Amino acid sequence: MASSLPPVIIAGGGIGGLAAAYVLGRQGRPVTVLEQSAAFGEIGAGIQLGPNIFRMFEYLGLTAAVNQVAYFPPGLGMNDVRTGEKVVRVALGPTAIAAYGFPYGVIYRADLHQVFLDAVKSLPSVTLRTSAKVESFEQDGSGVRVKLAGGEVIAGAALIGADGLWSRVREAVVGDGKPRVSGHIAYRAVLKRGDVPRHLWHDDVVLWGGEKTHLVHYPLRRGELFNLVAVFHSNKYDEGWNTFGDTAELTERFAEAVPQVRELLGKIETWKMWVLCDREPVANWTQGRVTLLGDAAHPMLQYLAQGAGQAIEDAVVLGEALQHAGGGDFGQAFQLYQRARYLRTGRVQLTARFYGDIYHAGGVTRELRNRLFQSGQESAGFAGLKWMYDGIDPKRLFA
Repeated sequence: MASSLPPVIIAGGGIGGLAAAYVLGRQGRPVTVLEQSAAFGEIGAGIQLGPNIFRMFEYLGLTAAVNQVAYFPPGLGMNDVRTGEKVVRVALGPTAIAAYGFPYGVIYRADLHQVFLDAVKSLPSVTLRTSAKVESFEQDGSGVRVKLAGGEVIAGAALIGADGLWSRVREAVVGDGKPRVSGHIAYRAVLKRGDVPRHLWHDDVVLWGGEKTHLVHYPLRRGELFNLVAVFHSNKYDEGWNTFGDTAELTERFAEAVPQVRELLGKIETWKMWVLCDREPVANWTQGRVTLLGDAAHPMLQYLAQGAGQAIEDAVVLGEALQHAGGGDFGQAFQLYQRARYLRTGRVQLTARFYGDIYHAGGVTRELRNRLFQSGQESAGFAGLKWMYDGIDPKRLFA
């Protein structure tokens, strides 16, 4: 039987929006997800999933579904792109589980999105709509009214803006203009395992760090695919995610890389590129019955591989806040939610910028990075992010 209560409206059907729909739908709330594209789907290639994210999968009952399509690398390492020397390597697998209680994995972004889409489709209280772009909204003490680009108006109990980096909802709630362009360009590509020569294949997540450049690669889909992301500083700027890259510029930027890196880059015939942007952290992303989630609330550079993970954490905390606030007081719940999230997500945003500097170090900074990390005396990489990978315990947030 359909609920007579007005739905919670979620703008955006990406990983964060679907995670929120799943969390609220599991509580029995009516939810309507508005996706501006003609179909639900994800662009992009591989993403890394830290132990904090697997903690959320366990909470959501999605561990088995994720494990079906994830890959679990034995290690996480960094090499110098010019000399080939090992800067640091951290064992994952049982080591990560022993340290954090959960594994470290990697997954095709589309596969993770499909896990959430399948989960949401199993919930009768969730309605999924495509070709539904949010144009504007208004609210009062009783609810919200969301206007779509075609002129249709949808009434709801509350609005969650999960509409990404260029969020229309954020524009109205925060009003801080365009995102901050980092000057970093990312090129991504995926190869079939058979197209990767044996001497170039590696089971680890491997990052080759260089001056204003890096390459990261790892297997996907249980080792069937090989994901590559090359990043460098550039003055070129093109908004969006699916622009075809300039391979001549890519080759030039990695001209002094070790032979295996250049050979690997040469295996790619077509690259897709995107411009890396973030925003300054903010303490408030809520206005009455309207709040933000994921990249709409706290977009971050990809250097900590936490964008999707923090959106999933957002969804879980939002659900707990609504339960704690009695279920119907959206204003109070949204305030609780953002208070529980803004310092953690802000720390991830700022630390991601810092890690970009570490990966792209040159000169004395590069030498210092290599020596400190190779000494084993520093909290390099994985160990230095314990605060992040420890994750959150949803049940204790509002106890």
